[in-house]
Amino acid sequence: MTPPALPELIALDRILELGAGGLEARVVCEVKIPAGASYPVHVITLGNPSPDVPAVGYFGGVHGLERIGAGVVIAFLQSLVMRLQWDSTLHKQLESVRLVFMPIVNPGGMALNTRCNPQGVDLMRNAPVQASERVPFMLGGQRISAALPWFRGRQGADMEVENKAVAEVVTSELLSRDFSLAMDCHSGFGSRDRIWFPYAHTRAPIAHLAEMHALKTIFSQSHSYHRYAFEPQSRQYLAHGDLWDHLYRQACAQPGRVFLPLTLEMGSWLWVKKNPRQLFSRHGIFNPLMEHRQQRVLRQHQLLLDFLSRAACGKALWLPRPETRSSLHAQALHDWY
Repeated sequence: MTPPALPELIALDRILELGAGGLEARVVCEVKIPAGASYPVHVITLGNPSPDVPAVGYFGGVHGLERIGAGVVIAFLQSLVMRLQWDSTLHKQLESVRLVFMPIVNPGGMALNTRCNPQGVDLMRNAPVQASERVPFMLGGQRISAALPWFRGRQGADMEVENKAVAEVVTSELLSRDFSLAMDCHSGFGSRDRIWFPYAHTRAPIAHLAEMHALKTIFSQSHSYHRYAFEPQSRQYLAHGDLWDHLYRQACAQPGRVFLPLTLEMGSWLWVKKNPRQLFSRHGIFNPLMEHRQQRVLRQHQLLLDFLSRAACGKALWLPRPETRSSLHAQALHDWY
């Protein structure tokens, strides 16, 4: 039986052809589905490979049903590839930053039309992080059965191959630098687009709260009319096994280095409200099905992804100084906690 073709992988292959010479690409792992077919997980990099420059990682497709997340990352990568042909400003920018893309982390889940990976594991509940407070039943992660949603995997088992791939890329490309950012694109929660940051396993604030508040401030100042809710994920719900909590805690083991992981959670309930028939489609709960709405979503988040690359380049101008850090931390506590 011919394995299902993934339009996202086809689009990504086309971008790699267009960007030949300007991109570095490798397959970090292969993911098999029960029918026997396998799909590659690509990592694509561009910009300065020196460990002395900051880096930004862009991730999508962690949940197989949330295809719009992969689409947003692929659309941004395509924009960069096309701009490489004529944009001298972009070439100059790439001298001082490293950009890393994993647009389709869970191709097996995409092929099978499931949130989880082919083993039935929810990749965002699979990391070795145990919530220190009570989590919502099921939603916060469960070990009862892979037949139920939000399955964390078996107790004591290694992380799934897709998560190991993400961890390997984050460790080698992002955590090896003094400063790095990450954006993981999802959909499905609420009717408003949200930018979340750790923690998900506890309501306690992160160590780099002042830096996160400074990033939020320059974004709001630069994009006055944005409609994102910028907040810790714990403000909405707690969960076991969050991958970004796990990787952030690894980064904190390296004193002096700053790693700020973010999650874009696109509010898909708004798409359902505008088109209630989407409730009868598995994809419709997590993705805009109308073509014009999909194009609008792909456009509207490009400013955010581009902002992150610029913020990384200009980190020296906005990161808190020692004398201002405590006041920024206090302001962040007031705003978020």
